[in-house]
Amino acid sequence: MSGRDVVLGRVRAALSGVDPAPVVGARDYDLPPDATGEPSTIDLFVERLGGYDATVHRASAGDIAVTVAAALTARGLRRVIVPEGLDDSCLPTAGFEWIRDDPPLSTDAIAAADGVVTAAAVGVADSGTLVLDGGAGQGRRVLSLLPDAMLVIIPADRVVAALPSAIAHLDPTRPMTFVSGPSATVDIELVRVGGVHGPRALDVVVLEG
Repeated sequence: MSGRDVVLGRVRAALSGVDPAPVVGARDYDLPPDATGEPSTIDLFVERLGGYDATVHRASAGDIAVTVAAALTARGLRRVIVPEGLDDSCLPTAGFEWIRDDPPLSTDAIAAADGVVTAAAVGVADSGTLVLDGGAGQGRRVLSLLPDAMLVIIPADRVVAALPSAIAHLDPTRPMTFVSGPSATVDIELVRVGGVHGPRALDVVVLEG
């Protein structure tokens, strides 16, 4: 008898006589209020992202391009990928080479760029999470994984208090990428390594007003 047979036999013995009917979980719990875009929600979102070593900038519509330029310059980024559908008014008009992902760039071209600027579908304040679903301005999943640096622009009215509220704003049929800070991995020797599973550096611009 193989080890697999032994384990499965023990599982069957433990489950003998157990009602096979599926257990229905309680759904009568209270959800947090959907405080979308509230000042306290934005403040918590900024605080939680900062705790993940993301750099957060707050900007108005009038100075969004200036804020983006300053954030990219601070990182030394010049050749930057722009997904299809990103609002050009968010981008500075000089000092950068904007690389359009239309037609789709090869993985080599993406890796050779300095970074990427994208939008986001929704932000979650209590976990400091950005959710990208491939919508306009967000681009393909590879654009949020391969570049070494990423800057995400999100309007304040897309930042919700908690994950249940975020799920209500999302289409479950779309491919979703959840981003909570820059990529960080700790190996067996507890050595922290950045950039293994995504951008090593993350900037977030919250567009207020």
